[in-house]
Amino acid sequence: VTLIVAPLFSGAFMIPFLILLVLEGVPLLHLEFAIGQRLRKGSLGVWSTIHPYLAGVGIASMFVSLMISLYYNTIMAWVMWYLFNSFQETLPWSQCPLNYNLTGLVSECEQSSPVDYFWYRETLNTTPDIGENGGLQWWMVLCLVSAWAMLYICIIRGIETTGKAVYVTSTLPYIVLSIFLIRGLTLKGSLSGVVFLFTPDLAELTNPTTWMDAGAQVFYSFSIVFGGLISFSSYNSVHNNCEQDALIISAVNGFTSVYAATVIYTIIGFRATERFDNCLGGNILTLLNTFDLPEGNVTESNYDQVLHSLNGTYPEVIQGLNLKTCDLNTFLSEGVEGTGLAFIVFTEAITKMPASPVWSVLFFIMLFCLGLSSMFGNIEGVLVPLQDLGVFPKSWPKEATTGITCVLCCIVGLIFVQGSGNYWLSLFDSFAGSISLLIIAFCEMVGVVYLYGIDRWLRECQECEKLSSRQRVATLKNIKYIWIILILFWLLHDSICVI
Repeated sequence: VTLIVAPLFSGAFMIPFLILLVLEGVPLLHLEFAIGQRLRKGSLGVWSTIHPYLAGVGIASMFVSLMISLYYNTIMAWVMWYLFNSFQETLPWSQCPLNYNLTGLVSECEQSSPVDYFWYRETLNTTPDIGENGGLQWWMVLCLVSAWAMLYICIIRGIETTGKAVYVTSTLPYIVLSIFLIRGLTLKGSLSGVVFLFTPDLAELTNPTTWMDAGAQVFYSFSIVFGGLISFSSYNSVHNNCEQDALIISAVNGFTSVYAATVIYTIIGFRATERFDNCLGGNILTLLNTFDLPEGNVTESNYDQVLHSLNGTYPEVIQGLNLKTCDLNTFLSEGVEGTGLAFIVFTEAITKMPASPVWSVLFFIMLFCLGLSSMFGNIEGVLVPLQDLGVFPKSWPKEATTGITCVLCCIVGLIFVQGSGNYWLSLFDSFAGSISLLIIAFCEMVGVVYLYGIDRWLRECQECEKLSSRQRVATLKNIKYIWIILILFWLLHDSICVI
């Protein structure tokens, strides 16, 4: 799901992502694992123990996890809606529906495209602006309730049930991704997408926004500062080697991100190539009809040469034809971020594939598993602090407190299944998990380095994990300033961009 709500990988994006994964992701991941494992508490309890003034860090993490959980589960509701509609012989977004009089196709769909119409009208039924709520969309309400019910079943008894569910939600996506990779590589133009992915635009590396986006993606992909990682690590043995865990998880995370991006770009390459061929084919047909040329006289291979020749002889005629600009890289770059990736770009590509309903079912099952596994950590970052704050009586069973939390979240989440819900979701996505994450990360680093003490923290890590490398400890002590300066720079830049 992080690839849905965040900018998709590209050559220019992948380089800063992998760099920041090492400089930012690994240290913060190790930090959260270590303090959770050492202090045996959730995020609120950990930061209150380090210093009473840092209790707000735990509460902030809880609120960030709560807000992100609200709209994450809405995305899961969208995925469920598409999954339900995939069990049809003909995918409903592959063609425009008939109008009410059954005399033709819906004009709104004809003016856009079947995938756009199904997404904006039949799924979201979106309103012109955020000020017009449009009322609740009953089909999305049912999907939202189903998404929260599914999550509740998986987390009903905490780590006991979550640990079992994660075997499916974590392994199934790899299987589906591998199937899509094999299928994608057989499609025309798939390699063009892969080449585009691994060809960096060096000019983009000088753009601070690219680094900001990459840094935010690291936070999302690791679920850093959400609070859930601290809670999960508190279940580990005190002497568990959490440094090794952090390194392994970071390596797997980086590999998975690159692997998933490769799979996605094989499909995007196929879609872009088909659009390029259609664009060029339309221009060729226009030239053949206008100049009464024999069929086959103009082909894709000699199109540029023929066009240049005709433009030199009949410049006014060529100008009046309004030929489309057909550029493969432009088609590769279009619509490859945000919700449009899964619900417009990918669905359109799937409709062009044989046995499209099968591929659609596989794709949305994979997305649902990814979303569900992400929600495990997010909701854990909410439930544990609520218990630490004493919101629920300690005598209440885990099933009751979890159920009440899920029901309340589902009710609040109804704001996202109105006609204006997509606007609200974009608003939450833009602000709930951007500057707030950086502020929390900055406070975590300052809290551990200066309040808890970097020497004390490293000493306890050595004792707990039974590590003895002095050189490694010295390195960690030296880069503590880099972590803080890096996060502070991102925080200031993000604040300036918002202003």
